[in-house]
Amino acid sequence: MRIGIMTGARSSSSDVNAIGRTITIDEVVALAQRAEAAGFSNVWMANVFALDAIMTMAIAGRATRTIEVGTAVTPTYPRHPTAIAQQAVTAAAATGNRFVLGIGLAHKVMIEDALGISFAQPARHMKEYLEVLAPLLRGETVHYEGEQYCVRGLSVGAAGAGEVPLIVAALGEHMLKLAGRLASGTITWMVGPRTLNEHIIPTLAAAAGAAARATPRVIAGFPIVLTNRPDEARALIGKALAVYGDLPSYRAMLDREGVVSPADLAIVGDEAVLRAGLARVRDAGATDFNAAIAEVDPGAFDRTFEFLASL
Repeated sequence: MRIGIMTGARSSSSDVNAIGRTITIDEVVALAQRAEAAGFSNVWMANVFALDAIMTMAIAGRATRTIEVGTAVTPTYPRHPTAIAQQAVTAAAATGNRFVLGIGLAHKVMIEDALGISFAQPARHMKEYLEVLAPLLRGETVHYEGEQYCVRGLSVGAAGAGEVPLIVAALGEHMLKLAGRLASGTITWMVGPRTLNEHIIPTLAAAAGAAARATPRVIAGFPIVLTNRPDEARALIGKALAVYGDLPSYRAMLDREGVVSPADLAIVGDEAVLRAGLARVRDAGATDFNAAIAEVDPGAFDRTFEFLASL
């Protein structure tokens, strides 16, 4: 199981006083360089209403040599698939083909309530989006007539860019089947080891197998922190991540796992606890672990980073 590091356009600290602070491009670049030097496999960036994740990861990729960089994830609705394909192949060319495009629907509160874009047919939207985007990322010319998208004889490309790996944030059965059939895998959040093992991975793998695709990649994101004060750390994480428990798609995954709060999924404790938690994710079948390190106290990020690097 490969291990990567998660960052965001805003502070991911579980210190409630730091939440909402916009991070800088220089900070993201420095993290990518540090992660590469420490031997991490990849660095992932969330896309919120601050730094654009595709552009920022392209910049980080230019400042590194070997580490994989990717988005976790870029919402689809605000971008036409041809536009995001153009961004992605540019990022691939900029990084020597170390860029992975992770996309997702986001949530009604973000898309319809905030942007005024209908969220009425998310499954139809993603199906058409992938049927346009996936061949574009392979360098093909697309002729497509759908209910939501029409693309007539267009292709995108950039000198030096190969096929861009495509990952879809998928939780429900239908979305997982789409990801298995039309993408290279999935990236998860608010999903526990049991749900990975019993729902996410078998559904995804069956769809990929039926489509004669390679074994899908499963990038499992978890809050994690090395600490000798686990109860206090978990309380802080619970406060910082409370919003995820109210979003319907994540709430369904928490319920499926049998936990109450997003904090219940966090891997929190000493080195033995963290090793056991990582082993559960690995044994569930994840190909990658995406570490969202919770800086619950000064030094928490650094000591957790160093522990993960030692693995």
